[in-house]
Amino acid sequence: MIRHVVLWELHDPADAPSFSEALRSCARIVPGTLGFDVATRSDRLAATADVCLVATFADAEALRAYETHPQHRQISERLRPLRRARQVFDYLVADG
Repeated sequence: MIRHVVLWELHDPADAPSFSEALRSCARIVPGTLGFDVATRSDRLAATADVCLVATFADAEALRAYETHPQHRQISERLRPLRRARQVFDYLVADG
């Protein structure tokens, strides 16, 4: 399995709810998506980003299918102007 973690810092943190909702629309676009969690910064908890995505894919093929899917590409392009910074960390997760 592959865990796909993405953190966004937005120009305006007030955009976080709509940004997150747009991301959630990509949750089930490809087979092999095993988990898809989107969160926004909470005032009461430590965070250096405004929005976080943690997605789990069955394998590298599923992750590639997600990254190249037309809906994902469309959402990415729509959200790009809202972000100040983006960090990505993909890593292998042992089965079980």
